[in-house]
Amino acid sequence: MNKTELVAAIAAKAELSKVAAAAALDATLATIEEELKAGNSVQLIGFGTFAVKETPAHEGINPATKAKIQIAAKKAAKFKAGAKLATL
Repeated sequence: MNKTELVAAIAAKAELSKVAAAAALDATLATIEEELKAGNSVQLIGFGTFAVKETPAHEGINPATKAKIQIAAKKAAKFKAGAKLATL
């Protein structure tokens, strides 16, 4: 399912226009993104939790040259499925 299909499904289930459903979806995704950038998590009971995972800097190996390289620290979005979603 792509975004257009998701908007159509939301519009049908919520009895909204596709424009209103698209606006609601965009606002939801933007809010989740803003909260993650601020370092907060977003928990949707039963569905799941969006959180930021921090990976510290560490040493790795270049597989082509076998040389040791330093891998920088990074932050990435992580999703953990909730109970209802995990038991599909």
